Amino acid sequence: APGVLLWPMTSLCVTHAGLCRGACVEVDSDTEAVANEGFKLGCISCKMRAEVRAKAVVSWSFRGADDKDFSPLYEYEEKRGNIFDPRFEERLDWNGSKNTEDLQDGSIYILNVTFNDTGTYMCIFRRTLIYTNYQHENSTTKIIRLQVVPKLTRGMASILSEVMMYVSIIGLQFWLVVEMIYCYRKISAAGEEALRETEAEYLAVASESKENCGAVQEAE
Repeated sequence: APGVLLWPMTSLCVTHAGLCRGACVEVDSDTEAVANEGFKLGCISCKMRAEVRAKAVVSWSFRGADDKDFSPLYEYEEKRGNIFDPRFEERLDWNGSKNTEDLQDGSIYILNVTFNDTGTYMCIFRRTLIYTNYQHENSTTKIIRLQVVPKLTRGMASILSEVMMYVSIIGLQFWLVVEMIYCYRKISAAGEEALRETEAEYLAVASESKENCGAVQEAE
């Protein structure tokens, strides 16, 4: 059923290409990971003005369940990433913006999650906006509290979100059916009207021809 939505959404992107291309939406990260599986720690910070040139550095810190303070975890700068925490060595990879220094997605991916990965993660965007005559620096901080569980449990918010998605899909499909019926009736009515007009014109021409023939016979 979700596939039915692809063509109207595609049409929207075609007709409004400027809105669809390069769009950035800030979405909160998931906060529940399953042990021994991979997990994406999401961190998105959108620029307020997309047309302004910029470059950014993304820094991650981690505070475990038994830790008192944050410790450096990972940093991505100039298209390269570095892991600082040995607990995540060879288990951490960049999952954000690719092939650019103008970072807006600073997500990272943890491979083979362990229960020791439970804790608080801090993501910091340090962005430099490049204008013609000057540069402006700002920073954005996001906090993610991760819980590692043996098996994924679905929260009420997730269930309600899925229900609302299917309600929206059904509502949109109903609207499309109504629109199709309306268009069909409108086209059908227009066709019948055109047919009646053609029939009336034919009868008028036939009547005129008959009168002309009668006048010719009387003249003879």
